[in-house]
Amino acid sequence: MSGLNPIELQVLTGALRAACEEMGAVLIRSARSSNIKERHDASTALFDPAGEMVMQAEHIPVHLGSMPAAVQAILGEDHSQGGPWVLNDPFAGGTHLPDITVIAPVLLDGVLLGFAANRAHHADVGGRIPGSMPANSHTLEEEGVVIGPTRLDESMLRGLSAQMRQPAEREADLRAQLAANRMGALRLIELARRIGVARLNEACAAVLDYAERRTRACVAALEDGVRYAEDVLEAADGDLVLHLKATVAGERLVLDFSGSAAQHEGNLNCPLAVTRSACLFAARVLTDPDIPPSAGAYRPIEIVVPEGSILNAGPIPGPGGAGADGSESKPAVAAGNVETSSRVADMVLAAFGRAQGQGTMNNLTLGDDGFSYYETLGGGQGACPDADGPSGVHVAMSNTLNTPIEALEREFPVRVIEYALRRGSGGAGAHRGGDGVVRELEALREMTYSLIAERRRHSPHGAQGGADGSPGRDSIDGEPIQGKATGTLKSGQRLRIETPGGGGHGRK
Repeated sequence: MSGLNPIELQVLTGALRAACEEMGAVLIRSARSSNIKERHDASTALFDPAGEMVMQAEHIPVHLGSMPAAVQAILGEDHSQGGPWVLNDPFAGGTHLPDITVIAPVLLDGVLLGFAANRAHHADVGGRIPGSMPANSHTLEEEGVVIGPTRLDESMLRGLSAQMRQPAEREADLRAQLAANRMGALRLIELARRIGVARLNEACAAVLDYAERRTRACVAALEDGVRYAEDVLEAADGDLVLHLKATVAGERLVLDFSGSAAQHEGNLNCPLAVTRSACLFAARVLTDPDIPPSAGAYRPIEIVVPEGSILNAGPIPGPGGAGADGSESKPAVAAGNVETSSRVADMVLAAFGRAQGQGTMNNLTLGDDGFSYYETLGGGQGACPDADGPSGVHVAMSNTLNTPIEALEREFPVRVIEYALRRGSGGAGAHRGGDGVVRELEALREMTYSLIAERRRHSPHGAQGGADGSPGRDSIDGEPIQGKATGTLKSGQRLRIETPGGGGHGRK
C-alpha cells in the first residue's frame, strides 16, 4: 500500500488523466489531416520511468493496449539529453505502418520523470497504393515506409515525410504529435514541481496498484471455470480458424489462443502487441470501465499465444537464418491491426456469453497522387442482456468518429450519395442487435480504392438464443465486390458499403 490517502489518490489520478486528455486535444486540434482532426484516429498516454503505462486518454483501444510495446522498444536507450523518438515497425513496438508513434522522455533537472507518448494513424505512409492499406499485400514493405525506433530530429522529420504521399500534410501531423507530447511533458513537470519527484513516483505506483486491486476484485467476481470460443477470419483463400480457451481461477484470467491458424501469406497477421491490446480491451469491458486505464489493470491477465501463429506473427528468416544473409522478410500486417484485433475481442467477449458486434472496421482508402483518404465505418453493436445494441457506431477496437459529409466533400474529390442506417440488419432477440450503416460514395475523378473488411461471409453471432446480425456487403455500381479488394474507381463510379449488424441477445 502507498502512503497516499484515498482522496490524494483520486486527485492525482484525475490530474494524470486530465494531462492525457489535454495531450489528445492538442494533437487533434493541431493536425492537418481529416483522419486525425475529424475522425480523432489518435491516442495519448503517460508512462513512468520503467515504461509502465500510468494513464491513458479514452481514445483508440487498439492503439493504447499496444503502445507500451513502443515505449519498451526505446526504454534502454540513453534519455539523458531528452529528445523525441519515432517508430511504426510492427515488430519493434508498432501495430501497422500508418500508425506512427512518437515518444518523448520527460526530464526535470536531469531526472527522468517518465515518457509522454502518442500514436496517430496517418492517411498515407508510402507503399504500393495511396492510403498504405492494400487489401492484397504479402510483405510489410508493400504497405509503406518501415520506421524502426529512431530519434526524431528536424532532419529525420522532413526526411520521413518526403518518403510519403502529401509530405506537407504528413509533416504537419508529425509536428502535431510532437506538440501533444510537449503538453504531456509540461503537465508532468508541473506536477513534479508541485508535489516533488519522489511523491510523483509514489503516486504513479499507487495508481498502478489501485487499478490492479480493482481488476482482481472484478475477475474474482466472475465464476471460476474454463470457457471456449472459436471464430474465423475471412482470408481471400479461405477461412482461418481461431481458438480461445479462457480460464478464470480466483483473481486470475488466462486467455490461451493455442491451436489458432498459423502465420498467413496475406496481411491478416497480428503482432503480439495487437493481440494483447484486443484482449485487454475485452477484459476491460468484462470488468469495470471506471478502473483507471493503466498497466496495473492488466496485471491479473495472462495471454498465451504461440509464436508463428497469425496472432503472434514474426519476421520470416531467409535461407541462411534470421538476419544471417540479409534476406529476412517481415509479413504484411495492414489488416491484422484493424480486423484480426476485432476478431480477438469478439472471441473473448463471446466466451463470456456476449453477443457480437460488427467485428470489423470496414476500412476504406481512396487516393491518387494528390490526396489520400482513410475511413473506418461504424456498424451494429451486439445486444446486451438488458438492452438493445446501439446502431451505426464504431465498436470494439476502433472508437473513432466518422468523417462528416461536409468535410469529406470539401477536402476530397468524392460525392456522398447516401449515408444512412441499414435498417433491420441487427439480429432479432429479446434485445435486438444494433443496425449497420450504408455509405455510398461517387468518385469525381479516377482514383485507387482499397477495401479491407470482415464479416462478409460470416455473420456476427447472437447470444443466449438471439439471432445473428446480417453480414456486410459491398458493391461498385451495383456489382458485388469482395470484402477485401483493391482496384480503380473511374470518374462517376459509385462504391457502396453496407456494414454488418450486431447479434441479438436472448430469445424473442
